[in-house]
Amino acid sequence: MTASLNAGDVVGFPVRDILNVPIHAATRAETVEACNRAVAADVYLLIGVINVAKLVAMQKNVDLREAVGDADLVVADGMGVVWASRILGQPLPERVAGIDLFLDLVDLAERAKYSIYFLGAEQSVLDECTRRILVAHPDLKIAGSRNGYFDESESAQVASDIAMSEADILFVGMTSPFKEQFLARFGDTLGVSVCHGVGGSFDVVAGKVKRAPERWQRWGAEWLYRLIQEPRRMWKRYLTSNSMFVWLVFRSKFRSLVTRDRIAGN
Repeated sequence: MTASLNAGDVVGFPVRDILNVPIHAATRAETVEACNRAVAADVYLLIGVINVAKLVAMQKNVDLREAVGDADLVVADGMGVVWASRILGQPLPERVAGIDLFLDLVDLAERAKYSIYFLGAEQSVLDECTRRILVAHPDLKIAGSRNGYFDESESAQVASDIAMSEADILFVGMTSPFKEQFLARFGDTLGVSVCHGVGGSFDVVAGKVKRAPERWQRWGAEWLYRLIQEPRRMWKRYLTSNSMFVWLVFRSKFRSLVTRDRIAGN
C-alpha cells in the first residue's frame, strides 16, 4: 500500500483515558469522515468500539486489551462509557454505536461507490442482512461475504479471500475476542482501507434481534432491553459486568481525588 498519509494523519482526534483504555474523542460524523479519508487516501484504518462489557473484560484479558490496542480509531459504543468519561474528567463528545457507524458507512459506500465485504453471522442471517441492505441501498457494491463460522485453521484462507475481493471496507460481525484477534492478526494484509468490527449488527439488520427503541438508547438502557428479551442468557453477564463497571469507575474517581488532594497539600 503506497499512501502519502498514515492512520495517524487520518484520525487526529484527542485521546481520553477511561479505566486505562485509550478512547478517541470523536463524534459519529467525525468518525465517518475519518473513514472516508482513509478510503480516499488508501490508508489502512482499523476501528475499535468499546462498550461497558468490553471495557470490564479488558481489565484482565490481556489478549483482548492488546487486540483493541492495535486499533487506529477507538470509539465509545455505549452511553455507560460516555457517562463514565464525564465522571472521570475525561469527557467524550458522544456515543458512536457500532451499528450506527455500520449503517453510516454502508450509506457512505453507496454514495462514494466504495465496495464492501461482510464477514460474520450464520449464513441465513448474513443472506437476509445482505438482502435488506441491498433493498435500502440498491447501488451498493458488495465485493463479497462469508459467514462467521469457520475454524481457526481456516482463518488465513478467509483473510486471503477478503484480500482477493479488493473490497474498500470490511465489516466483521463476530464475537469478542475472536473478532479483535482476527483483525489484529490479519487486518493489514486484507487490502481493505477500513475494518470495522460490528458485533451483532448483522443480526439486528436481518431482524433476528430487535434493537432497543431510540429512547432506551438515549437513556443508556439498551442492555436492559436486551436483558428483557433474553433474560436467561444475559442476566449473569449484565449483573457481573455492570456492577463491576460501576465499582471500577468510582474506584478510579476516588483515587484521582485522593491524588489531587495530596498534590494540593504539598
